[in-house]
Amino acid sequence: MKKIVLVTGGSRGIGAAAAKLLAKQGYSVCINFIKNEIEANRVVAEIGHDGGTAIAVRADVSNENEVINLFKVIDESLGKITHLVNNAGILLPQMRISEMTAARINKVLITNVTSCFLCCREASKRMQNGGSIVNISSAAARLGSPAEYVDYAASKGAIDTLTKGLSLELASQKIRVNCVRPGFIHTQMHADGGEPERIERVKHLIPLQRGGTPEEVAASIAFLLSDDASYITGTFIDIAGGK
Repeated sequence: MKKIVLVTGGSRGIGAAAAKLLAKQGYSVCINFIKNEIEANRVVAEIGHDGGTAIAVRADVSNENEVINLFKVIDESLGKITHLVNNAGILLPQMRISEMTAARINKVLITNVTSCFLCCREASKRMQNGGSIVNISSAAARLGSPAEYVDYAASKGAIDTLTKGLSLELASQKIRVNCVRPGFIHTQMHADGGEPERIERVKHLIPLQRGGTPEEVAASIAFLLSDDASYITGTFIDIAGGK
């Protein structure tokens, strides 16, 4: 079976690392992006240089019409997807919940949660011969991120629940749904939250005493997508250095 994977938010960080690793493992890859066209095209070029197949498609995956069009482009360019990595998400500047506006809360929930539902919906329609979905949650779903990102943590808690429910809903269709929960990973997301060096501040609280790399997360994503994980569904892998 030809392996075709969509990686949302695939232009940087964990998404880019996953896209490159999966391409090396023989997947045809669609790298979804919303703003970072230069970075997305750079990932495509790197995959092509290594002999892989990849395309980059701009789409706001929290927008239903854009998700429908994204999957249509994949259908026409690569074929019907067999695998999905729901990685797209945002983190807004650190803030206590007493200061959060409804606009901020809704932006985080729509971007981080609605996008995942929509992509799962479209992917499951196409996985007629089975398939595999990996959702990217966060250790924040367990830890709560008090006084920093409670809205982000709550959005990732929703992804955990979606993973469990959808894994049961799709099991009879031979579609596996699993989840990884990264902790403090060296990506640009910390800068989005207003503290680029956040890991340095908190690494003493991590049992392994360091932050993780996107490549370490990508390895777990690739495992859960693969046939090596063929009897695993509704499962979570915490990649958080013991935190």
